[in-house]
Amino acid sequence: MAYKAVLFDMDGTLLDTLDDLADAVNATMRRFGYPERTRDEVRQFVGNGVNRLLELALPGGGSDPRFDEAVAVYRAYYASHSEGKTGPYPGVSELVERLTAEGIPCAVVSNKPDATTKLLAEKFFPEIRVAAGENEAGGIRRKPAPDMVYAAVRELGVPLSDCVYVGDSEVDLYTGRAAGMDVISVLWGFRDRELLEREGALRFARTPEELYRAVVS
Repeated sequence: MAYKAVLFDMDGTLLDTLDDLADAVNATMRRFGYPERTRDEVRQFVGNGVNRLLELALPGGGSDPRFDEAVAVYRAYYASHSEGKTGPYPGVSELVERLTAEGIPCAVVSNKPDATTKLLAEKFFPEIRVAAGENEAGGIRRKPAPDMVYAAVRELGVPLSDCVYVGDSEVDLYTGRAAGMDVISVLWGFRDRELLEREGALRFARTPEELYRAVVS
């Protein structure tokens, strides 16, 4: 079916943020004297928000006595280093421009902090007018809860049934299911096809052009 709006995940879908995320994790590890994590480890850790990322990265996990301090260190570092190595995946900027030019509005829903999500969306995708990040303090649960999706759809003014959710991870699959939406999984991001298929993914896009065709046809 042709969709009237597209909701995008950010990390691993619109933007390749992995190097900046890994740098923030390892700055935190160094601060507390812990072993650094590899880029591939961080790739597997991301997707469920900052707290879960640090639970997986810290040797003591969430039971580390300095866990809250580590989260604060990570947040502060990443907030000031979120753009250094980050950029859109090839063809993604053109995809967003094409969709919006054809009257298909786009939104971002991300488990990144809300301020960072909005900053990166405005910088790299000025056509996207709705961007929402993690804001549990404001009563909006992080993904895979559907709260951010529902809020974005309301702001877009498009019926949920006419929207599609696009992401790269199992968290995005769970989010789409929770919201009752169709989901398209992209294969250029942080997870591989085998994992996504194990989690029940049915529709895939290998390139932005394939994703465009899936949205409009």
